[in-house]
Amino acid sequence: ARIKEELLKNFNLYTIIRLPKGVFSPYTGIETNILFFDRSGPTREIWYYQIPLPKGRKTYTKTKPMQYSEFAPVIEWWNRREENEYAWRVKVEDILKYDDAGRLVSANLDIKNPNTLEELEHRPPEELLEDILEKEHRIIEIINEIKETLREKP
Repeated sequence: ARIKEELLKNFNLYTIIRLPKGVFSPYTGIETNILFFDRSGPTREIWYYQIPLPKGRKTYTKTKPMQYSEFAPVIEWWNRREENEYAWRVKVEDILKYDDAGRLVSANLDIKNPNTLEELEHRPPEELLEDILEKEHRIIEIINEIKETLREKP
């Protein structure tokens, strides 16, 4: 949190481009952001732009990586900066949180896009029921283990 605080106080972090999930697959599944900052002063607000996966695509692969053309909407948006379904801005006060004594509590730059709903994974009802039953069985096992442990103690 301290490094993020220093970045925001000593530099102007003016844009974060959020790349689609899996852009560096199969090497890592970690979500990736591109940070743009300069020395023009402290950060007052950050623009976010989330590049979506192309329609019909679930992820990138080694043989089907992200294409330069997928940056075209960002490049078009860059100079006129308006909020839309992929772009939003956040004030630095909403990122840096301090307690009553003025100590840094959190510095969360992972701000989700407020303009879109996350895609939900739709699973068949049978699969959901099976998953619930497995968890229920595990809960019963744990409860029985706790009961047994309590019986063993004098």
